Amino acid sequence: MERILIIGATSDMGQAFAQACALQGSSIMLAARNGDVLDRMAKDLRARTQVAVSTHAFDALDMEQHEVFYQDLPERPDGVICFVGLLGDAAACQQSFEVARRVLDTNLTGVVSILDLVANEFEKRGRGWIVGVSSVAGDRGRAPRYHYGCAKAGLNAYLSGLRQRLFKSGVFVMNVKPGYCRTKMVAGWNLPNTMTSEPEEVARVILKGIHRKQETLYVRWMWRWIMWLIRVLPECIFKRLKI
Repeated sequence: MERILIIGATSDMGQAFAQACALQGSSIMLAARNGDVLDRMAKDLRARTQVAVSTHAFDALDMEQHEVFYQDLPERPDGVICFVGLLGDAAACQQSFEVARRVLDTNLTGVVSILDLVANEFEKRGRGWIVGVSSVAGDRGRAPRYHYGCAKAGLNAYLSGLRQRLFKSGVFVMNVKPGYCRTKMVAGWNLPNTMTSEPEEVARVILKGIHRKQETLYVRWMWRWIMWLIRVLPECIFKRLKI
């Protein structure tokens, strides 16, 4: 039975992924800040699937405690996925570095902190998989949320370098770029149906991607080509666009 650690498990995508993993019989370790939600998730998963489920307090911003958190897990995971993310208020980020730093640390520094610990252990034992959930926003910085995009671009580079480092050890690293997804993070947005996934779809696609060992995964195929076009636009044109 595979043991999976889900970091950021209370997010909409994290909950959907936990359910998908439990349905396939995996043992689940749920990690997030909100203990009440974690307990409800665990109770529901145990009742519906009868798999082993444990809950663990985890705060991406409390980086001094990450090593303690990881070493105190009841079992060593076979795979780790991180859904931690914070969109933040773009205008507030522009006016306050404290606000911007929370976005940067949540999406990048805190994720690197915990995944480095995972990577070190997996490298030593020569097996395992690591999945980081990033964003298409990291493919090119855009005015509406460039602090968020900056952090996700850093995460993309980190996962790419981590993949290269761990390749010879037999550890698989995947970068997921969901694109639009109907979650609490984008509540109230008017999203195009053809480009927008549901959390359950994201979970299914990620599990399939792990099985197929897809290194970079766009949840809906059109995002790969949309972001390719955005990346190749000349700066003299790109900076005049409202995208």
